[in-house]
Amino acid sequence: MIKKRTGEIIVTNHKQNELLKKLYDTAYGRCLLKVLTLPAVSKAAGLYMDSPLSKPLIAPFIRKNDIDTSQYIMRDFRSYNQFFTRRIKPEKRPIDRVPSHLISPCDSKLSVYRIDSGSVFAIKGSHYRVCDLLKNSFLARRFEGGYCCIFRLEVDDYHRYCYIDSGRKSDNVFIAGELHTVNPIATKRYNIYKRNSREYTVLHTDNFGDVAQIEVGAMLVGRICNRHGVHEFVRGEEKGRFEFGGSTIVLLFERDAIVPDPDLLKNTAEGFETVVKYGEKIGIAAE
Repeated sequence: MIKKRTGEIIVTNHKQNELLKKLYDTAYGRCLLKVLTLPAVSKAAGLYMDSPLSKPLIAPFIRKNDIDTSQYIMRDFRSYNQFFTRRIKPEKRPIDRVPSHLISPCDSKLSVYRIDSGSVFAIKGSHYRVCDLLKNSFLARRFEGGYCCIFRLEVDDYHRYCYIDSGRKSDNVFIAGELHTVNPIATKRYNIYKRNSREYTVLHTDNFGDVAQIEVGAMLVGRICNRHGVHEFVRGEEKGRFEFGGSTIVLLFERDAIVPDPDLLKNTAEGFETVVKYGEKIGIAAE
């Protein structure tokens, strides 16, 4: 379930959800998943989406998903992926520059969870370990008692993402894996944050302490395109992009680093994801 920050509940794509339920909740669907989640399949899909052969897919996608093209820098795209990674007009996503304000790194559906003393966070009754997400038990312990923010991008979201503050970052660490959908339907049966291909870095931020940022690939999303290795960054600077499909960004915060906005915590507790936009305030630095 999805809710806007105004309180309005959004009706999701029922046809897509029904298809995913057939894939994840039936025996024959799970057999098909073994093929669809292979990185090789994603790579093949990516090659097609990079080619001029995919260009005819653009116009139907815009119509089906009611994309407001006036928000974007539109041109004669040579492939579907060129369109999918289109840039938004800067004035359509203003960056909150108040240093103590935590901003969203992307357009997405956000859920916020407390990380307990065992470095575990719970989603709809299922428990996930931070060390499984990072493959690094030492690093995972640093986030005990903090917050886990999960930003789920759907196909009609803007698929570029930015830095949440100014600071410097470590190099990127890639973890190979499968490529399940990031739709909540999949989390009922699979720990996608443990199984999916992903890439993480530690952001040494000016206002929120050390933050782990993890980009998680999804079904038919084989490429997580981060722009920098070791790098000094500024708030709102583009960090990277996802190519084709839905994806997820996870932010891990240390204990007493941030205070999420109350509506986000309330919505998550009630089972709702909250629509947030690239650069908007979603919390504050803890005093």
